[in-house]
Amino acid sequence: MAAPALVAFAGFGVIPLAGVLLLSFTQWDGLGDIRLAGFESWRAVLGDPGLPHALWVTFLVMALSWAVQTPAALLLGVFLAGRQRYRAVLSVLYFIPLLLSSAAIAITYKALLDPNFGLGAGLGIPLLVQDWLGDPVLAFGVVIFVVSWQFIPFHSLLYQGGVRQIPRSMYEAAELDGAGRVRTFFSITLPQLKYTIITSSTMVVIGSLTFFDLIFVLTAGGPGDATRVLALDMYKRGFQANLMGPASAIAVILVLVGLALALLLRRIGGRDAGHSQLEGA
Repeated sequence: MAAPALVAFAGFGVIPLAGVLLLSFTQWDGLGDIRLAGFESWRAVLGDPGLPHALWVTFLVMALSWAVQTPAALLLGVFLAGRQRYRAVLSVLYFIPLLLSSAAIAITYKALLDPNFGLGAGLGIPLLVQDWLGDPVLAFGVVIFVVSWQFIPFHSLLYQGGVRQIPRSMYEAAELDGAGRVRTFFSITLPQLKYTIITSSTMVVIGSLTFFDLIFVLTAGGPGDATRVLALDMYKRGFQANLMGPASAIAVILVLVGLALALLLRRIGGRDAGHSQLEGA
């Protein structure tokens, strides 16, 4: 019964990854012959002074994305889990950003944030008329905001489903004991969402490693290298500089970092992280 899944995983996961690993030990411009180069690509990547900066930017995007998305998505998911009809309507509206293309979102925000023809200039609001994408700090903040705006709805959906699985009897018992909404949230809702939080956090962390299209269209890694994440660095090496060997080495680094972070989050969740959150409730 597991054979089809194993074949699909091997065909779309293991074999491509093995190919990228082998390609990282070659010299190839993407068109000509592939020549073995040993560890030359790895020495070029690991010896590049820009690699630590790209790693730092990648981890910073990851940490800030998680810090913004997780609390907002958790609170929004708990709110949308209510049975009122207006909350169901709002849940549909909140989900719309996830249906949009990342490139389209980046183009839209780039136009809205233009200091000369954007939203601030059109409405005459001086606070919004800034060089949002020309200042390194502001550009980085814009990236975090746009990424969070797009993906918070998805994680809210996860938390909404998790809250609706919590037995109503637990809340009724808390009401009988005189617990208010805040106490109920921290004593019942949050502990019962432990594994949902681990799952959502894993997806945020791993997804942050692959941010490319939105950042590429929005800032192209600039200004300077302020938003040049590792995935964008991989693209620039492979498809702009035609250095497929170093680009493949960066791809392998991304896979290893993602795997290590996923295992770390699973370990933080405990050995029973794969069990139902309702067991023993």
